[in-house]
Amino acid sequence: MISFVTALVLLILGYFLYGKVVERVFKTDANRKTPAIANPDGVDYIAMPWWRLFLIQFLNIAGTGPIFGAVMGIMFGPAAFLWIVFGTIFGGAVHDFISAMISIRQNGASLTEIVGSQLGKGVKTVMLVFTVILLVMVGAVFVSQPAALLHGLVPSVSVTIFAVIVFLYYILATLLPVDKIIGKIYPVFGFIFIFMALGLLFSIFRTNAPIPELWENFYDMHPKNLPIFPMMFVSIACGAISGFHATQSPLMARCITNEKYGRRVFYGAMVTEGVVALIWAASASAFFASMYPQCPNGIIALQQYAADGHETAEIVAAICKGWLGTVGGILAIIGVVVAPITSGDTALRSGRLIIADFLHLEQKSIVKRLLVALPMFAITFLIMNLQADVLWRYFAWSNQTLSIFTLWACTVYLFKEKRQFIITIIPAMFMTAVCTCYILVAPEGFSLNYSLGVFGGVAMAVIFLGIFIYWANKYRKTTIAK
Repeated sequence: MISFVTALVLLILGYFLYGKVVERVFKTDANRKTPAIANPDGVDYIAMPWWRLFLIQFLNIAGTGPIFGAVMGIMFGPAAFLWIVFGTIFGGAVHDFISAMISIRQNGASLTEIVGSQLGKGVKTVMLVFTVILLVMVGAVFVSQPAALLHGLVPSVSVTIFAVIVFLYYILATLLPVDKIIGKIYPVFGFIFIFMALGLLFSIFRTNAPIPELWENFYDMHPKNLPIFPMMFVSIACGAISGFHATQSPLMARCITNEKYGRRVFYGAMVTEGVVALIWAASASAFFASMYPQCPNGIIALQQYAADGHETAEIVAAICKGWLGTVGGILAIIGVVVAPITSGDTALRSGRLIIADFLHLEQKSIVKRLLVALPMFAITFLIMNLQADVLWRYFAWSNQTLSIFTLWACTVYLFKEKRQFIITIIPAMFMTAVCTCYILVAPEGFSLNYSLGVFGGVAMAVIFLGIFIYWANKYRKTTIAK
């Protein structure tokens, strides 16, 4: 329990202390007009209060990542607590905040436009393809997951029917003005999602749940002997750092009314997601201990429950019903259903805006919106039929890889602006090593020897650093010459 409480306190302090440092490094300007004030269009550029944007941003980036990812991640051991805390404070929240603030400074530019402006047109084209594929995968993944969970709540309705209903909702949310559906219902959904997490937090303290301590069980505990590095860092994505978040931030960057709210909306939403992930990791490591008294600790009990054939969704449902009772359990499961839906719809909306920005197509006209969105809907529908676990693994790796592009672009931006780019270059190098190592050693990757994979990951991080140093020196000389 001490490790969990300490981690929780550190996350909250991280927002107030390091979040303020990051804000000062970027130098937010309360007197500068934001895109929502300077260029409102009634569709995507619509001014909204910061608290509403915070709840929308939180739901946009959450999905099932901080829940399912945390449950899978804690199977590696209490080291997951460290990654959630430090990954969120120094990685994910910095990634989300800086990329969002750059978007605000560039008139609400989408992620591909931001990366292209910093890393060049060639990288921009690669990013366009990579990002749209990722967003389509998010849309597909987050149709099947909530459909399955809804079927569990209402067995009389088939998964297929729920999938069609969810998909039709995605179409509406992608095409309608942002304040018509997203701006109205997300704050309510956000409250339900946060209520669920707070209910579990209360249950942890009420039951005095036996959460393993870092100094007792820090070592790798994964039942399939998967190494903590890089596997845990990919399993716990949205609860620590996620490239997908940078595709969502421009949606709110187009609606924020003042730069001074940036830390609350973007850094704050990521810290809140980290708190949710931490609560779920702790809950999953403690709840099943009473069901398997023969197990020495809760993490091994969780592994046993999973080994008995229970999927992650069943683990989540069992915790909700067991600790929160019937009503609380239903509300909590609804929260789990809402989370992926509210990421899937904005993923496809982001895809529409990214493609439109790249093709320079205005989006005030419904015809132009359909022109961009219909092909994307068709592709999403096709890949929904892929095997779910395969689709999720490729999504997870692609998601983390996207953060590499974003962090290096943020580093270049801060360097050009003569800011302390160390806040982004360190997480950029770390994620480069993680994602490279993962694709080299993972079964869905090249399945290479682990030591070779680690060497390859570190080598790639060093290569990227070398490229940056070479570019920085060249940029300095060119600037001085001018």
